[in-house]
Amino acid sequence: MNQTTINKISNSEYDTLISNTLKNSSAKEKSISIGKIISIENDIVTIDVGLKSEGRVPLSEFSRPGQKFEINVGDETEVFIENVDSANGETILSREKAVKQKAWQNLQTSFNENKVVTGIPFNRVKGGMSVDLDGVVAFLPGSQIETRQIIKDTKELLNKPLELMILKMDKYRGNIVVSRKAITENELKEQRTELLKNIKEGSIIEGKVKNITDYGAFIDLGGIDGLVHVTDIAWTKINNPSDILELNSTVQVKVLKFDEELARLSLGIKQLTDNPWDKVNDNIKVNERIISKIVSMNDNNVHIIINDQFDGIINLNELSWLKKPPHPSKIVNVGDEVEVLILEIDDDKKRINCSLKQMKENPWHKLKDTFAINDTFETEIVNVVDFGIFVKVLDEIDGMVHISDLSWDEKECETIIKGLKKGEKVKVKILDINADKERISLGIKHLNNDPVQEYIEANPMNTKVTGKIINIDEKGLKVELDKEKQIFGFVKKSNLSNDKNENRTERFALDENIDSIITSIDSKNRTLNLSIKELEIRDEKEALSKYGSSTSGASLGDILGSVLKK
Repeated sequence: MNQTTINKISNSEYDTLISNTLKNSSAKEKSISIGKIISIENDIVTIDVGLKSEGRVPLSEFSRPGQKFEINVGDETEVFIENVDSANGETILSREKAVKQKAWQNLQTSFNENKVVTGIPFNRVKGGMSVDLDGVVAFLPGSQIETRQIIKDTKELLNKPLELMILKMDKYRGNIVVSRKAITENELKEQRTELLKNIKEGSIIEGKVKNITDYGAFIDLGGIDGLVHVTDIAWTKINNPSDILELNSTVQVKVLKFDEELARLSLGIKQLTDNPWDKVNDNIKVNERIISKIVSMNDNNVHIIINDQFDGIINLNELSWLKKPPHPSKIVNVGDEVEVLILEIDDDKKRINCSLKQMKENPWHKLKDTFAINDTFETEIVNVVDFGIFVKVLDEIDGMVHISDLSWDEKECETIIKGLKKGEKVKVKILDINADKERISLGIKHLNNDPVQEYIEANPMNTKVTGKIINIDEKGLKVELDKEKQIFGFVKKSNLSNDKNENRTERFALDENIDSIITSIDSKNRTLNLSIKELEIRDEKEALSKYGSSTSGASLGDILGSVLKK
């Protein structure tokens, strides 16, 4: 028979057992308690809080957003007891609730006392960022991130501690809204108050370029902004402040004007140095040749900088000896260094007027050494306009051929000019040179003699000519005198006969040859005015002179009759 041995427990051992059982009796449901980690397996952390059963907590609850967990078996940690001995005989624990409950208490105190808290942005969300406040997730709106400048990429703020102020807390909904701007505004307010104590007109202050516009730059002086107008950045004219200043760079400025009521500051940078125009006449002389740099240009002017201190200008007419210079960009480029002649120092406009063309000899002075009136030469067309063409004569000298000087037949001029193009080679004749007025007249039709003048030279005024009628109208007869050279004449109706009763166009027929005399030239229409009447009068006078006298008593009919019989 086996006999079971019963071990007796002493009173001291019993007390120890009771003590161990009750040592965590303070652990209550819906409260925070300290537990010991007894295992970490498969993303589950088992914790003993001294109750009948252990509790299990997801490993994810032990890591803050954006960070890795750092726990080990044997560590003690605070947990929230949800339920003791649940239906499944388990103890339900939550590490997350323990952290949040404790954090909410601390954050509520900071909110009530308007204290600064430290948070870590861990995620960018619509409209702002999610921030970890010791385990509690808060929202940082984009508009509350910064006061002094707009942060274009909030990525640079992720996972970095940030001092914040709590704007709003709602524990029931679990919402917290925080702000960095509130802190910076307080800082700026303090800095601004301190800064305004020491600011006065003439003060020299260091600041940072906060913003650059076309009209100037805003400078952050550490709590208050001031404007440097574009005209107060440099003594010379600048196209844009960004040509001189760089965003976020540190600059020294001088207070030009301070409106205490509006706390508005007008600042200057150029005023930190002496005005070079006070000594311009010591450095620049009229008729001096000097190297300058081209900084900008427009349709009518080229703007230059002289000695890095003075604004200069080259007028379009001082760029080239051409009568009608092209756009400045065809002659010079921005950034070029050119030697110019000083024409005038304009103290009122703080500008130096210069010339580029006068750095070279006036080509009009040597034109007569190269060309003479009636010279002919081949050149190219540089421009075609409605009233004529411009051709190249010498470098920087163009000459014009008027449309009426393209052909002796003006009716052909319109057709000719439409067929001419820029760059086309043409031969011209010099008609006149006026170097004083910088003018040269050219012609193309003059390469050939005027056929009308040639005809008149061969057939002077009052010469009898024969021609063919090519047109008859109520006004008179159009007569072709020379088909090859296209010489035409016109007999007015009143000049058809010496006998008024015979001044009828019906007496004549097309293609009929008639005799007449040249009475004058119609220069506008390039035709010869003819008269049959004058020819008859002349013939009558000649007959009277040859065959009769004023005292013979014989009639013209008698005389002409006897002449005809002979």
